[in-house]
Amino acid sequence: MCELLGMNANVPTDIVFSVSGLFQRGGFTGPHKDGWGITFYEGKGYRTFKDHQSSCHSPVAQFVQGYPIKSEVIVAHIRQANRGNVSLVNTHPFTRELWGKYWTYAHNGQLKGYRNLKTGAYRPVGETDSEWAFCWILHQLSLRYPKCPSNWPAVFKYVASLADELRQRGVFNMLLSDGQFVMAYCSTQLHWVTRRAPFGKAKLLDQDIEINFQEHTQPGDIVSVIATQPLTGNETWHRIESGNYELFYLGERIT
Repeated sequence: MCELLGMNANVPTDIVFSVSGLFQRGGFTGPHKDGWGITFYEGKGYRTFKDHQSSCHSPVAQFVQGYPIKSEVIVAHIRQANRGNVSLVNTHPFTRELWGKYWTYAHNGQLKGYRNLKTGAYRPVGETDSEWAFCWILHQLSLRYPKCPSNWPAVFKYVASLADELRQRGVFNMLLSDGQFVMAYCSTQLHWVTRRAPFGKAKLLDQDIEINFQEHTQPGDIVSVIATQPLTGNETWHRIESGNYELFYLGERIT
């Protein structure tokens, strides 16, 4: 299985600390050696870095860890391939446009019968069941909402009903973002933590690194991090129950 990492904050924030822990699991402390990717939103635009090499050895991953890009929304993924070759085209996250927004998605799990899902104008480029499911979700959204909707919590609630359908086909843990909201849907494993004042120290589980967030934040900052497995050992991570989802906006959990 793969591992997911997401972040949603109310101010531009760098995620170097969390990424450093995740990338160790990409072939060093974990088996997820078949590629990695990370997307940073900047306003309506985004930057994506990907590599089919393991994140613990990838020069691009080293670059990302040394280049603290600040963003309010981040989606990342390390891959343990089960469908599709180990190649750049099959690495997550995947991004498509809908309603004049860039949507970014990453999936952990494996699905059966996914080729029966109709994707409409959203055609997969790679070979994975993950990308196929993403295209199906966007197609269903475009059918349900021919025009750009305004009630975004309702939109994500509908996405959760689609995820429920996909979960019937196998394991479907997902992160999905439109650049403002981050949705985390759990089939088997997903956890989250929200950091706010008074900020304290956190220590990674996969690397001997500790950070004092008070030295890097302002009192009004709010940052939520979502991960397949907790990244730190001295914070309280909340597990999302199977079949449930959480929605984050401006750093806050709103569902």
